[in-house]
Amino acid sequence: QLLESGGGSVQSGGSQTLTCTVSEYAYNNYCLAWARQGPGKKPEGVATIDRYGGVLYADSVKGRFTISQTSTRRTLLLQMHDLKPEDTAMYYCAVVPDLPTDKALAVLQYRVGYWGPGTQVTVSS
Repeated sequence: QLLESGGGSVQSGGSQTLTCTVSEYAYNNYCLAWARQGPGKKPEGVATIDRYGGVLYADSVKGRFTISQTSTRRTLLLQMHDLKPEDTAMYYCAVVPDLPTDKALAVLQYRVGYWGPGTQVTVSS
């Protein structure tokens, strides 16, 4: 089970941190990830992190967002800086089993894996 928190409204250029609580999964090898879906858009992988701490970001957020996890992998964070109106979306925490970070990031657009209910982030200009 996954549960996101920390969404809300922020002005352009501002910062926000999302948190996801992750229940234990029966997989040994999985990526934790953040995905988003903006109004009228397809889902998009934002960032992924594997069990070794390897990370990968979508080009649209590289340099502005940071994904991290606790050592138990029970908490996943997404620190977002320099937010832009185009970052407005529902943000989801996800578990993607048995894929490396690059493939996990790519398949998130198809809603692969296990997803939380999401938290809304709205960036105003």
